[in-house]
Amino acid sequence: MRTSSLVGAIVVALASWSCGGSGSSSGPTAPAPAPPSPPAVTTINIQANNGSKSFSPNPGTVVQGNMVVWQNSDSQIHHIVLNDGSLDTGDIAPGQSSAALRLAANGARYHCTIHPTMVGSINSSAGEPPPCSGDYC
Repeated sequence: MRTSSLVGAIVVALASWSCGGSGSSSGPTAPAPAPPSPPAVTTINIQANNGSKSFSPNPGTVVQGNMVVWQNSDSQIHHIVLNDGSLDTGDIAPGQSSAALRLAANGARYHCTIHPTMVGSINSSAGEPPPCSGDYC
């Protein structure tokens, strides 16, 4: 009798374990959500063309919510500021880039504080840059 009790206890234990009695789920698990993709970055190149300095592309287009970087391909330092003062890259040495910056507005006009004749604009995918006003148009 004792053997049959032991066998019965083993059968009950095995049945409990094989039916998920250990607390684990036997159903499929949902995949973890994908991390959000980082914003895209638009690069505006600072360059010298035939002795004059310029930006390319100009105007640039940035999808609203994405970032913009100025890459200095010229041999001189440049310092880019939005005309409304809301963004300032600081000095960008030759061969260097500004930090990736997010525009606060839908489009913008900007200039180089070191070379005031260097002006540019950025269109956002939501519209045109603001109207031109002031000294840097």
